[in-house]
Amino acid sequence: MKISEIKDLSTDELKQKEKSLAEELFNLRFRFATGQLDSSAAMKNVKKDIARIKTVLREKGV
Repeated sequence: MKISEIKDLSTDELKQKEKSLAEELFNLRFRFATGQLDSSAAMKNVKKDIARIKTVLREKGV
C-alpha cells in the first residue's frame, strides 16, 4: 500500500485498516512459527504498512 493511498483514507478507515493489518500480521506470525509460511517477506510488508498508517494517523493528530 502506498503512502498516497493511505493519506486519502479517513481517520476511521485508517483505524479499521490498522486493525485488520494487525490481525493479518498475527496470522502470518502464527503460520511462520508453525512452518506453513512460504515467504517471510509478507510479514515485512505488513509491518511497513502498519507503520505508514500509524505515521499518517499521527500527522492527522489522532
